[in-house]
Amino acid sequence: MSLQQILTSQVKAAITNIYSANLETVEFQATRKEFEGDITIVVFPMLRVVKGNPVQIGEAIGQYLVDNVAEVVRFNVVKGFLNIVLSDAHFLDFFRNVPAWNNFGVKPQGEEAVMVEYASPNTNKPLHLGHVRNVLLGYSVANITKAAGKKVYKTQIINDRGIHICKSMLAWERFGNGETPASTGLKGDKLVGNYYVKFDQEYKKEIAALEATGKTTEEAKAEAPLLLEAQAMLIKWEAGDKDVVDLWKKMNGWVYEGFEATYKAIGVDFDSYYYESNTYLLGKEFIAEGLASGVFFKKEDGSVWCDLTEEGLDEKIVLRSDGTAVYMTQDIGTAIQRVKDHPDVNGMIYTVGNEQDYHFQVLFLILKKLGFDWAKNLYHLSYGMVDLPSGKMKSREGTVVDADDLIADMSSTARKISEELGKIDDFTEEEKTALYHTIGLGALKYYILKVDPKKRILFNPEESVDFQGNTGPFIQYTFARIQSIIRKGNNDVTLSAVEIQDYSLEPKEKEVLKSLQQFPSTIELAAANYSPAVIANYTYDLVKEFNSFYQNVPIFSAENETEVKFRVALCAAVGDVIKTAFGLLGIDVPERM
Repeated sequence: MSLQQILTSQVKAAITNIYSANLETVEFQATRKEFEGDITIVVFPMLRVVKGNPVQIGEAIGQYLVDNVAEVVRFNVVKGFLNIVLSDAHFLDFFRNVPAWNNFGVKPQGEEAVMVEYASPNTNKPLHLGHVRNVLLGYSVANITKAAGKKVYKTQIINDRGIHICKSMLAWERFGNGETPASTGLKGDKLVGNYYVKFDQEYKKEIAALEATGKTTEEAKAEAPLLLEAQAMLIKWEAGDKDVVDLWKKMNGWVYEGFEATYKAIGVDFDSYYYESNTYLLGKEFIAEGLASGVFFKKEDGSVWCDLTEEGLDEKIVLRSDGTAVYMTQDIGTAIQRVKDHPDVNGMIYTVGNEQDYHFQVLFLILKKLGFDWAKNLYHLSYGMVDLPSGKMKSREGTVVDADDLIADMSSTARKISEELGKIDDFTEEEKTALYHTIGLGALKYYILKVDPKKRILFNPEESVDFQGNTGPFIQYTFARIQSIIRKGNNDVTLSAVEIQDYSLEPKEKEVLKSLQQFPSTIELAAANYSPAVIANYTYDLVKEFNSFYQNVPIFSAENETEVKFRVALCAAVGDVIKTAFGLLGIDVPERM
């Protein structure tokens, strides 16, 4: 039984014994820094069952806990808050009884499986800064969900068909002169992306020319020869035209190789892939079933709809009058197909920008109406846009921040700052390059993941690589400092029960132990809220507590060998938790900096 469970039981007993009342729940919170205490019990909610002065009630409960709970040594009451002080023995027992700090807080994998979708790019352009936030969020949430005890499948759906794909294909066919990634030295996704931009440039010229003949802008856009050719190409692709399909396969193949290189550089991976070219026909059979069962209805023109007005939404089309599918249709079919492919899946997490909030509300409601039990466990991991100081990005105009360029720039910024600090002069060039990549990528990931997913981000590369404050490099530097302490202590980080049975904790040591204790519940909270920010900010708070301890409590100049050994072991535990926490965020930590 955890201490919080013990305290809950004893607080309820106190209310029963002292006031002859029954208390259903006990509310806890962290003790505020300005007051003495290790955990706080909130008295105000108890006034529903106990009438009286909250301070006096707190005093009575506090004394009862001192008399009946060995771990409680004293207390104080501030207004309606009962601050409990716990014994050193409680924290030392916790520290000594952790089986393995390098796996602390991580639960074994259970039978229930969850599928996490992220990335989901289009094959007409390289990955950009917006995709970076998407993959970092999805990958981290997958890690956190797994650490909370669930089996996880990481997947993506690749948008490899449609008019936007044909635009790149047509532009390459028209203006490419047969160039390839091999002939140009460009990654395949970049080469194809260049032709998406080229299409837009030439399309605008044709629009201007048509406007000059007296056409309206809307007429010119609709009648431009390039657009008409792209539309004709899409029709040919859907009809299975060999030449068009062969070109589609070739150019998509270039893009996939480029994507994989970027994913590897970012440090994310997938267990499975779904392609829109295979899924866009899925779902129609379930529309027919839903029509028969009354989930959907047919309008006079033959189109099929779902009425969601009772749920506060509106009517949503699921099949056009000509029988063709819409995005909602294929998303219904894809979700069902995924459960067929992975029968143990009992929930899905979709990492998609907040502009699709309504779409997922509708999708989840329709799947519930169709009677799929797992539909109650669907979640849209909605996130805000990423902006730069220079402004908003536009793919077709070529003003996006390319993911590969961003990673390279982050490494370059890390190099510049590291060289100014001058602490790695003894590194080889190979070691320096690897370190700059680790620091730069860590800075990027932490800067993005420390923010609540729902919030919009203004990304500042220089600010993210600062070695002070709430940044990835600051935490990485603390980890490297801890590894230096462990090496100096000859890697002796084990303690027997006898060695610390009478140990008297310094206040700073106690604060570090309190922070370590919170890690398992932090993982659970992050998983429940689908929020890597919970892990990121916990890690920063832990590092702040550790640095306060490091600056105020001597380690190797301590009074006796037991203090030295305990403090080195405490440092090692903090290092292990930092490494685990950053691992959940997909961030590496260097042994030296």
